[in-house]
Amino acid sequence: MGKLHEIFLIPVSDKMKSFHLKWRKACLTRGQRALGAPKSLSRLLMNSSISFLILSLVLLCGCAGDSGGPPAASETAGEPPTAEEPSEEASPIFITFEGTDLEGNTISQDIFTQSKLTMVNVWATYCNPCLSEMPGLGELAAEHDAEEFQIIGIVSDVREGEDQALAESLVQNTGANYPHLLANDSIDYALLAGVSAVPTTFFFDGEGAYLGSVVGSAEKSEWEELIHGLLEEL
Repeated sequence: MGKLHEIFLIPVSDKMKSFHLKWRKACLTRGQRALGAPKSLSRLLMNSSISFLILSLVLLCGCAGDSGGPPAASETAGEPPTAEEPSEEASPIFITFEGTDLEGNTISQDIFTQSKLTMVNVWATYCNPCLSEMPGLGELAAEHDAEEFQIIGIVSDVREGEDQALAESLVQNTGANYPHLLANDSIDYALLAGVSAVPTTFFFDGEGAYLGSVVGSAEKSEWEELIHGLLEEL
């Protein structure tokens, strides 16, 4: 059994509803609670009222951050909240950003078009849960065809122009061999403003549409199950 504790999910389309049912069944089989979506949605919505898929795997470990991110999902006792089903297909949410990775390459939201599914993992150099899951993430990146699935890291506590030696060393030591962006104003606005703890992971489809987010770390097998489920529904 991994560290997975609770799951929050709100479907936004028929294909995501079917994934919700399969994921809920898998959770219950493992003795975990499959809950509805928390009422407080990510500030990534930028005050929009659009309902969207949010996968918040609230885990037993993670590192709290000081950024003004979304309220943490806290419905962990009593009756689980009920997911509200949208009356029609929700409009997709897109973000724009541009940043530099540890190797000096410029990366923007255009990178989402290079793969069917992109996982954006926000981590920090001080965060042990982040570092613990990174070897598994490196293996997942290597095991998948990049046109199907890719991973991008964001080093939340190292900004462009700052000393990045520690981040480079941690990436090398954990085998997380995929691009890692340094924080900047553009990334702050697009992604980090919605992060209240690390690791936090976002998912985007091949058109750059936001699919959902995960708060906390997970075992490789748990990530693999979630990734494969999303790929099947895209």
